[in-house]
Amino acid sequence: MSTLAQDWWRHAVVYQVYPRSFADSDGDGMGDIPGLITRLDYLADLGVDAIWISPFYTSPLHDGGYDVADYRSIDERLGTLDDVDVLITEAHARDIRILMDIVPNHTSSEHRWFREALESPPDSAAWDRYIVREGKGPDRELPPNNWRSVFHGRGWSHVRRPDGTPTGYWYLHLFDTTQPDVNWSNADVHREFVDTLRFWFDRGIDGFRIDVAHGLVKEVGLPDFAYPTEEDEHTPAMFDEDIAAAPFWDQDGVHDIYREWRRVADEYDPPRVFCGETWVPNPQRLARYQRPDELHTSFNFIYLEAGWDAEKMRTSIDETIENHAKVGAPPTWVLSNHDVIRHRTRMAPVDAHGVPDLERGLRRARAATLFTLSLPGSMYLYQGEELGLPEVVDLPPEARQDPAWHRSGGTDGTRDGCRVPIPWSGTSPSFGFNDGAESWLPQPSEWAELSVAAEIGVEDSTLELYRTALRIRRAEPALGEGPLEWLEHATGVLGIRRPADDGSSIVSVINLTDTTVRLPASWGTDLLVASSVDVAALSTDHAAADTSVLVLGSETAAWLRSQP
Repeated sequence: MSTLAQDWWRHAVVYQVYPRSFADSDGDGMGDIPGLITRLDYLADLGVDAIWISPFYTSPLHDGGYDVADYRSIDERLGTLDDVDVLITEAHARDIRILMDIVPNHTSSEHRWFREALESPPDSAAWDRYIVREGKGPDRELPPNNWRSVFHGRGWSHVRRPDGTPTGYWYLHLFDTTQPDVNWSNADVHREFVDTLRFWFDRGIDGFRIDVAHGLVKEVGLPDFAYPTEEDEHTPAMFDEDIAAAPFWDQDGVHDIYREWRRVADEYDPPRVFCGETWVPNPQRLARYQRPDELHTSFNFIYLEAGWDAEKMRTSIDETIENHAKVGAPPTWVLSNHDVIRHRTRMAPVDAHGVPDLERGLRRARAATLFTLSLPGSMYLYQGEELGLPEVVDLPPEARQDPAWHRSGGTDGTRDGCRVPIPWSGTSPSFGFNDGAESWLPQPSEWAELSVAAEIGVEDSTLELYRTALRIRRAEPALGEGPLEWLEHATGVLGIRRPADDGSSIVSVINLTDTTVRLPASWGTDLLVASSVDVAALSTDHAAADTSVLVLGSETAAWLRSQP
């Protein structure tokens, strides 16, 4: 296999599939692997290089499949191992790689290990696979420390006897009570996950996205943490800079785990690939995960959190590229995923009543995506963003499944809104998600206008913008991995030049202001694609260096070709 083929991940466009919400083949309201197989041609036509699939392992689905009961079997509601084998074969036949999700920070409480532990004394070898400690207080009635759950409330729960009475011991769960954290100081844990990697690599998958990749190792002694906000049961431990130094995140020992995993991945031909979900405070800490003997890539949430802000975007881009270059790793860019509010809604300006302007949100989202696709490295897309889907913010309480929603008493937990099944065609109740049954989360009635069928082949639709941009990105040697040069212009306008070996270049520019801007002729005279129709050629006079050749509308991005 060529070096280019082996290094596909350095410049790939990866499409995230949340399988329960992608395509439902059997009409039970839940997406599944056979449904995904039927839509592979759509993904190939879209122009992606790989798909990352959120967990489809056996699971009670208390946390959308991120509570894994068996890492080597498939939830019967989503398919079978034979279905996965077909998926791998059919995807590879279309030159699409497969990345699976792996969840090494915690298991489900229905995992065989946890069931075995519940039947064993708290100081047994079975319990050593998890993080279990004696409680504080005269009767050990208090948790071992003050750590909180990301999903609200305490990060500890009682170990209880079969009759339900507490033992005086507590187990750690940084997420839901049904997701006990595993103990990465235990040799059984290392062996189990290495065996799991090999199980799936041997079946032909191309790599893994690693859930909570920064959280596996906890500080020795499990000390209390001085939270920046006053402790209470309703204040979650969020992934933000305020708690980046917490004793349960980004500990140095986690890198030893990934060196072990990298050795396993490198045994294969071609080598398998890892991408980490690494919430860390700065690009310097992020780059440490991408050292040559660790992970290949990690999600760049610092860029995602920059939002619709030119200064923050540029700073994030510069620092990310600089620090990744030090370890020889390509940057990875992302704007939406299954855990965050869709960027059409997140980037929308809001009025005095807090109501988002979704039309401007879509305009900004299209511009941000087009500009991001021109950056060096790889890009992750989230299912439905190519249709311009907004966040569903008005789901009925009885439909919500996010554990953070329930643990917070309905004051937090926004993840259901980005997980609503995507519309393919037709009308309600499921817009082609299945053959007429309802979906597990209700879809808004207006999504008929945002379906694949409504947008495909329609000039200026969001779907066609994505298809065009991905086709150009794949065809142009200047795009993907490679150098970047900043072009200076007015405040609120970001321009970059991506040079090719033949002396030509692609210029990508985004106007984040609410006024039009004129671009100089030196930036390029050949418009390749724009995020909005508010682009008009003024002149093609190459003789006058100061001649403006393009008017770029407000909140618009464009790619231009510049000849040598």
